[in-house]
Amino acid sequence: MPILLYDLVGHDAARPFSPHCWKAAMALAHKGLDVSTVPTRFLEVPAIENGASKTVPVIRDGEKIIADSFAVALYLDEAYPERPTLFGGEGGKAMARFIERWSQLTLHSYITTAALMDLYGMQDEANAVYFRKSREQRLGKRLEDVIAVRDAGLGSFRTSLEPLRSMLSYQPFIGGASPLFADYIVFGALQWARVASPYRLLDDSDTVAQWFDRCLDLHGGLGRKVAAA
Repeated sequence: MPILLYDLVGHDAARPFSPHCWKAAMALAHKGLDVSTVPTRFLEVPAIENGASKTVPVIRDGEKIIADSFAVALYLDEAYPERPTLFGGEGGKAMARFIERWSQLTLHSYITTAALMDLYGMQDEANAVYFRKSREQRLGKRLEDVIAVRDAGLGSFRTSLEPLRSMLSYQPFIGGASPLFADYIVFGALQWARVASPYRLLDDSDTVAQWFDRCLDLHGGLGRKVAAA
């Protein structure tokens, strides 16, 4: 029986966009598990598995329900130890925790600025109302005012990637010779931007962009199955 993955979508059910759901999807593919996705819109999330979580991703594996992408990855390594590891041990878990916080504070904050109106445009009418209200409450300003500063912030965003850029000059993946969950954390953020918005975050010659291309090719090109915006 396949594992169910509740995957966030907008009006187009074939275009999952959540960075956290992409992390979970890549983790499941890394393990080589049979997965069935359940396209889920914002307003449908509270009803998942009888209110199991206020956010996605959520997976159901038999009788087990796990919410949160990091918790999903931890569960998969514990439940399927015979399959390729997502962390490579306790040190890898600790490294991934750092990468997750860095991604949230550095990547997500700018991508929110850059892609916010495009994300809004991906929603159907009812979910667009929810998206605008919830994001404007969270950010303290209109969506249009948030995105107005994206060009001014692009240079700083690219500069913030320099530690990652430098590390990738030594090895092909954050995990070393092959990817680990730490790679999928950063991939999820950039895939979120790629699926949602045509706004160009990186030049093709950027080492980070080249790493992202390698990640798009992983697991039979899973990331490329959704076309760029």
